[in-house]
Amino acid sequence: MSGDSQRGRGRGGGGAQRGRGGGGRGGFDLPIRQGGPGGRGGGDSRGGRGEFGGRGGGGFRGGRDQGPRVYSPGGQPPQPAANVTKIENEVAKTLAMKNQKALGEARLPERPGYGTLGEHVVLYANYFDLQSVGSNMFRYHVEVDDQQLAKKKLRQVIRLFLEEHFSENRNNIATDYALNLISRVELPEGHYDVRYRDENGDYPEHPKVYRVRCQFRGHVNPSDLLNYLTSTSASAIFQSKEEICQAMNIVMGHYPKSNPFAVSIGTNKHFSLHPDLKEKQNLGAGLEVLRGFFLSVRAATARILVNVQVRYAACYQEGPLANLISEYQRESRGDIYKLEAFLKRLRVRVTHIMKKNKKGEIVPRIKTIAGVASRADGKSLPHPPKVPKHGAGPKEVEFFLESPGQSASGPAEGKKGKKPAKAGPAPAGKYISVGEFFKKEYGKNVNPAMPVVNVGTRENPSYLPVEVCEVEEGQPAKSKLTPNQTRNMLNFAVRGPAQNAYSIVGKGTAVLGFGESINSTLTSFGLKPNPALITVPGRVLTAPRVYYKDNKSVQKPIEPMGGSWNMKSIKFTEATKLLSWTWLYVDTENARQYWRSPEELKETLKAFVAKLNEIGLTVGPPVPGIKLKLKRDSDPADQISWAVQKLMRRTKPMLILGILCSSDACIYNSVKLTCDVRHGVRNINVIADKFKGGNDQYFANVGLKFNLKLGGANQSLRPSELGIISEGKTMLVGIDVTHPSPESSSTAPSVAGIVASVDANLAQWPAEIRIHERRSEMVPALDEMLKSRLAVWARANKNAYPENIIVYRDGVSEGQYNLVIDKELPLLKKACASLYPASQTAASLPRISIVIVGKRHNTRFYPTSESTADRSNNPKNGTVVDRGVTEARNWDFFLQAHTAIKGTARPAHYYTVWDEIFRQRPVMTPHKNPADVLENLTHRLCYLFGRATKAVSICPPAYYADLVCERARCYLSHLFDPSPVGTPSGSVFGGGAGGDINRDDVLIHPNVKDTMFYI
Repeated sequence: MSGDSQRGRGRGGGGAQRGRGGGGRGGFDLPIRQGGPGGRGGGDSRGGRGEFGGRGGGGFRGGRDQGPRVYSPGGQPPQPAANVTKIENEVAKTLAMKNQKALGEARLPERPGYGTLGEHVVLYANYFDLQSVGSNMFRYHVEVDDQQLAKKKLRQVIRLFLEEHFSENRNNIATDYALNLISRVELPEGHYDVRYRDENGDYPEHPKVYRVRCQFRGHVNPSDLLNYLTSTSASAIFQSKEEICQAMNIVMGHYPKSNPFAVSIGTNKHFSLHPDLKEKQNLGAGLEVLRGFFLSVRAATARILVNVQVRYAACYQEGPLANLISEYQRESRGDIYKLEAFLKRLRVRVTHIMKKNKKGEIVPRIKTIAGVASRADGKSLPHPPKVPKHGAGPKEVEFFLESPGQSASGPAEGKKGKKPAKAGPAPAGKYISVGEFFKKEYGKNVNPAMPVVNVGTRENPSYLPVEVCEVEEGQPAKSKLTPNQTRNMLNFAVRGPAQNAYSIVGKGTAVLGFGESINSTLTSFGLKPNPALITVPGRVLTAPRVYYKDNKSVQKPIEPMGGSWNMKSIKFTEATKLLSWTWLYVDTENARQYWRSPEELKETLKAFVAKLNEIGLTVGPPVPGIKLKLKRDSDPADQISWAVQKLMRRTKPMLILGILCSSDACIYNSVKLTCDVRHGVRNINVIADKFKGGNDQYFANVGLKFNLKLGGANQSLRPSELGIISEGKTMLVGIDVTHPSPESSSTAPSVAGIVASVDANLAQWPAEIRIHERRSEMVPALDEMLKSRLAVWARANKNAYPENIIVYRDGVSEGQYNLVIDKELPLLKKACASLYPASQTAASLPRISIVIVGKRHNTRFYPTSESTADRSNNPKNGTVVDRGVTEARNWDFFLQAHTAIKGTARPAHYYTVWDEIFRQRPVMTPHKNPADVLENLTHRLCYLFGRATKAVSICPPAYYADLVCERARCYLSHLFDPSPVGTPSGSVFGGGAGGDINRDDVLIHPNVKDTMFYI
């Protein structure tokens, strides 16, 4: 976006790309205005046609110069749908009457009412209302006889299947190009033969016929779902919601998946390649980022919605392959094995041979890179190629040319149509280099320094020089981003809420084909999205006062401003003593030296100690430490372990301050593994650059970790703010699971982390880590993990166990909610039954409630007026939404407890799947119902995250559990982030080369296991 509305000159919005409504592809008028930031002249609502067809202007006079905003024309936002609010209220009443009669059923408990606290606001949400949802649809399962087909080839087979057998019903059929067909008309079941031809339109030399089975799986009717969502009956039950939403997702996603000018990644993410709609930026090292859109059909009270969110994908840089290789090799230092891993499976368009179809159009010739030329290529061929080294160049690689225009192991697209002369013996043939062949046959000059790529197989190679290869755009990269690429990605992706909202209603609707004129499939199925974002009611909860101590050790309240506060002239609530500590300076060869002498480092440490004492800690000067210069040819973990062992023998410190010369992950991981697991000493790390120039604020932030690691309490709330927690009989538990990424070793496990409070102060949260079966979300050892936390609670509470256990479970998708109840809840109860005395068990203690915490969802909210926006033009911190985008019978809510420093704020989603606590307890003023109690409690917990002086985005139990899992990834970095030959690495040392699982690698040393070692 490039109009004045983004620059902040007070001239109103609009003006950019005046003639291109929807990028020239049927966009909608915007239901929102991207107002000018409001310089001295404010915004002028008379602006011309805005970008994507919206009308410009709509700014506010005298507004803050904070960039574009999502405000409503004239300052009056469309009100939330009255019929939705009416049905929400009616369902809430009927459910309240039902729950008064029977509270025993706790599985996926029904909503006990809507929240009432806070200042009421109206917000935009990134959802579109389906004005028409269609009617009866036929659902079919398709299956190709070859189960091992790659996704790209399977997609082509499905496309040919529909083209050859159902072309007359083209607009009546939608597919995900994998397993499912949705049709408006009944299709004949059975087996169908499909003669394969590739995307070039070519039939292989030996054409294969695939057999496709089409099997009817049932009817789905979106109208039935809408009737259920509109019903106010307390007993209404509907079993087919998932099937209907899946079918509608397939129909809604069919257009971008079928569009030749778009690429779909995964199930629901779509990226345009059309010049008018494509948005991208170079990431460096051969990658670029595309901006696209996520799409999902969602059920909500009284309506079916379409959720659209801006998404990003790192892709290979389109254009000449030579450019991509040059860019990549700048960062990989010319490592040919890393380059080969980077290029494998990359699709390229060859340019030395052009083919035209019957219409005279040039058909692109697409090949897939199998690797670079290797000495192992074609060993079983009669005349194997001659490759002197791995990744040899075009003047070094030779293949055997059997006859003019033919090759046994040579370049792709040799003149296969030519045959030897009929009379006389065939020529004996000769070896020729790839470079010489392409110069002779195609007049191509080649760069001898570039590697030859193999677009055949290792057994039967087919070689091309990079000069005849163009990288196809939109291919997602599988390699891990380097730190520099990550920075570039964030610079492109982190945008204000107005920019994202504007993209969604402008380009998003065009990319996803919401317009009737461009998407005949939607018209055929009777689906019609409203082009305007919906509005929903929200409430801004009041921030609690945060308590510290003043210089006289008297409790001192702090009023948060915008969800944050500072620690000026105050001390920790419960400060600790650090009796003995030291430091370890980890340096590398050729690293910058931040202190010219030991005395300079001593002065920095002296200033740091002074700040620690000022904020309440009792800390003396450190015992002289060690400066360790790592050697590249040795394992950094072993070198660091030697240094820590030496420090431990010398002084037996309570804590070691790691001063790291860089943010190299390998060094950090090695320090954590050494201190937490091998030697059992508390450790906090700082980066030398930041520590050298540290100001009071930086030192105080490090001090937060010092106090927590040593068992202290940084801040607190009044007991009355925490309700049930203040009674001292409730333990909060956080659980999370982290899984291996695609780049991880095949032996990398999944890792579960659990944290639990130890008392009513909610300051200390010791943790436990377990590894289990790869990719399994459920935690099989959860009973033993909870028992360990209950034991810690009992030691801190005179051997008594908590009467209530509130679990905040992170990392669970919607489809797994019931699995938590079926698999994990029994383990939690088993753990309690084995520890609690019979008298408490007989009294049904402990009571357990489980709340799922979701942070990887795609719901976003935008303010509708200046008065409801924060400085970043996001909703104000403390905003809670439990209406409009939720279902009346589900007990869930969205909470944006934090203030986003920049970009678009993402609220956390909380969904109650089990409740034995909140609905059974009497509701105390000012709360009106259990929904108020849970929302308010969760919001206040976000002010007790000990590592920050601000409210955080998800409540501490879930946040801490997430940190525990991240720490486990440090210990297992040789499995989660391996750097074997052929893969990129961001560390000068690499990350190890995989290996076997060693359970001891996550076994925390007894000296620190009951501390917040992970913070």
